[in-house]
Amino acid sequence: MSLVFYTNPMSRGRIIRWMLEETGAPYETRFLRYGDEMNSAAYAAVNPMQKVPAIVHNGQVVTECGAICLYLADAFPEAGLAPPLAGRAGYYRWMMFAAGPWEQANVNAALGVQVTPEQSRMVGYGTFERALDVLLSLVPETGYMLGGKFSALDVYAGSHIGWATQFGSIPATPRIAAYLDRIQSRPAARRAAELDDAAIPEYGPAA
Repeated sequence: MSLVFYTNPMSRGRIIRWMLEETGAPYETRFLRYGDEMNSAAYAAVNPMQKVPAIVHNGQVVTECGAICLYLADAFPEAGLAPPLAGRAGYYRWMMFAAGPWEQANVNAALGVQVTPEQSRMVGYGTFERALDVLLSLVPETGYMLGGKFSALDVYAGSHIGWATQFGSIPATPRIAAYLDRIQSRPAARRAAELDDAAIPEYGPAA
């Protein structure tokens, strides 16, 4: 089995690092610096978008964070990161919501893009406020997004919530803080953060 992980420690690759650690599968990390390394022809052969993260599993390339999380949950079922097939409606629905409408809304807001009421019919999220309300509705009082069992949805959507809280676009309410503590205190989450934090001095944007 071959599993190669392309990333930068200050990128969305942190989500995939966490997911990989949750699977317990062995993998090789290849850090890429922003600039020439990420824009090289060699990496374009892996991901023509020339961005991280990406994985190559047994010769199969997977890019885009949401897709990688879904793939890894299926590739390593023994980790129990995906619900049974019959119970995946909400799992797929909210993974794609976080990957699409929420990320678009959050990035546009961060960039200062003002969407008019007329334009709201064209964008995939309507309004930032609507997308935020939907995202926050996923945060449970207890347990995890799909109930009592942690899943890849908590890794992916939970990472978005963690970042948005850190940068102030989501309020750090007691319910959100408690949920983030539950997921971020997991051993795999801690290991992943330690590995990426240790690599920042060498591979971060300022390196």
